[in-house]
Amino acid sequence: MADFPGGAFRMGDAFGEGYWADREGPVREVTVAAFAIDTTAVTNAQYAAFTAATGYATDAERLGSSFVFHQLLAPTARRHVLGRVAGAPWWLGVEGAAWHAPEGPGSHVDDRPDHPVVHISHADARAYCEWAGLRLPSETEWEYAARGGLDGARFPWGDDFTPGGREMCNTWLGDFPRRSARPGGRTGTVPVTAYEPNGFGLYNTSGNVWEWCADAFGPGERVIRGGSYLCHASYCHRYRVAARSHNTPDSSTGHGGFRCARDLPQPRLPQPPTEGTTP
Repeated sequence: MADFPGGAFRMGDAFGEGYWADREGPVREVTVAAFAIDTTAVTNAQYAAFTAATGYATDAERLGSSFVFHQLLAPTARRHVLGRVAGAPWWLGVEGAAWHAPEGPGSHVDDRPDHPVVHISHADARAYCEWAGLRLPSETEWEYAARGGLDGARFPWGDDFTPGGREMCNTWLGDFPRRSARPGGRTGTVPVTAYEPNGFGLYNTSGNVWEWCADAFGPGERVIRGGSYLCHASYCHRYRVAARSHNTPDSSTGHGGFRCARDLPQPRLPQPPTEGTTP
């Protein structure tokens, strides 16, 4: 984890590029208390250790299904498709899709222990945190750490999405949602330490997977931050560091994960001398 003594920073969209309904602005100065946060999202290997130790069943496992991006559906899972999401037909409801079978029955995570765990609901993330003696980060903590010390920048590394032509995060390349321009049409998660960390040592706070925060977004919904491997400027440019979105707490998807945080002792402030003592 990365430790932070706390402090003030400017939170929100400084460029007017956010979605109005997401309420990214106005830019305001906020203060965070001392905290620590994971430098990476929680991995498949870490979540497997948790379930092995506790026998915990995720919401997707208990409810019997979760949502898989259409191009990632395992061939063995085609007969398990329950339907498409209205308004977002690239999402398939798939019976048996869960963290250990992220593309549906017949898929597995044995070959990607270092990828972020997905198909995790808000309750599933909190259960892991409680087992580990941790908690979910607040939205303010998440953005403070994700910015990597850069004041008001678009991304954790600066304002240019591809500085010097370098790819800095795992987002969609190509024609969303039909054609991926990556080699072999590849899409999906990458290891949690892929790409360069930000100035605070945090990896993949843009792209790869959405990450749950502790905060409520509105009635019945929780905040998610960071964007995912499906974000693209033509559809969802929420891979900017100020961007925010939301989901219902029992929802799980093939691009939704989390990282953990914890409290740190607050620094002791100098106390004024008491009357009759020498300063």
